[in-house]
Amino acid sequence: MENSVKSFLQHLVVEKGFSQNTLDAYRNDLGQFEVFLKDRITEPINGSVPWTSVDINLLNEYISDLRDRKGYRDTTTARKVAAIKSFYGFLTANGDVSEDPTESLGSPRVGRALPKYLSEEQVKQLLDVAGQSDTWESKRDATILELLYATGLRVSELVSLNVQDIDLQESYIRCWGKGSKERIAYLYPQALENLKAYLKGARVALLGAKEDQTALFVNHRGERLTRQWIWNILKTCGEKVGVEERITPHTLRHSFATHLLQNGASLRHVQELLGHSSISTTQVYTHLTNTHLRQEYEKSHPHAQ
Repeated sequence: MENSVKSFLQHLVVEKGFSQNTLDAYRNDLGQFEVFLKDRITEPINGSVPWTSVDINLLNEYISDLRDRKGYRDTTTARKVAAIKSFYGFLTANGDVSEDPTESLGSPRVGRALPKYLSEEQVKQLLDVAGQSDTWESKRDATILELLYATGLRVSELVSLNVQDIDLQESYIRCWGKGSKERIAYLYPQALENLKAYLKGARVALLGAKEDQTALFVNHRGERLTRQWIWNILKTCGEKVGVEERITPHTLRHSFATHLLQNGASLRHVQELLGHSSISTTQVYTHLTNTHLRQEYEKSHPHAQ
């Protein structure tokens, strides 16, 4: 079983390009399933529980155990079931099992949560407050927030940016998203000017003697900023603006996508700008724009007044 899991995880890295966080989640989910099986299957082979011993009854019993005894929410249970299904799909394709026992396996139905986003006015307030202080850190933070809203970058994409990924002449950034997929993120004029000013001023000052640092965004020690650091910047600025709900880097990504759609961008173009591999992922934003469309309809139609 151990070798099978290792081969599967290697497959996820090489063929699917999964991140380390995703691999860890799959490893933990399959490890938990293995512990469950060892309590149920009394005839192991060479100390391991054979995957061929698993049937639909055992799988349904496992789901019940997750939900009833362990008290996992439907979202967590669905993720664990998805990991097992994916694993058995791999084993079946490799000929390690003759039949896939998960083929008829049900899973908790999980509705996709609507992403939270800021209004255009709230974004303006957030960007304004980020650069109020006349410090190098404040100028850096203002550049970061402007860049997140201008591009819709994920926080992991932002912190991994290097100076050489920026094309100031053509006003774009080359970034690598999920699965190491490369895409281009464009910069509107204000974001470009902020970035130019940051590179000439704040970044040089923050680097100090670390002139060989390649990271685009650095802290006061000249080291690459972490994701947690970006989260703290958003949290601080959100509190200053007075937004009650917690603001995260993904909030700006959601705002970026929603505002583009509200202002006439096509869903396909927004998909490309966000780096979504499937348009179904992007379609969640159409729910957010329905309210906007209703308001525009009531405001514009002569018989809707």
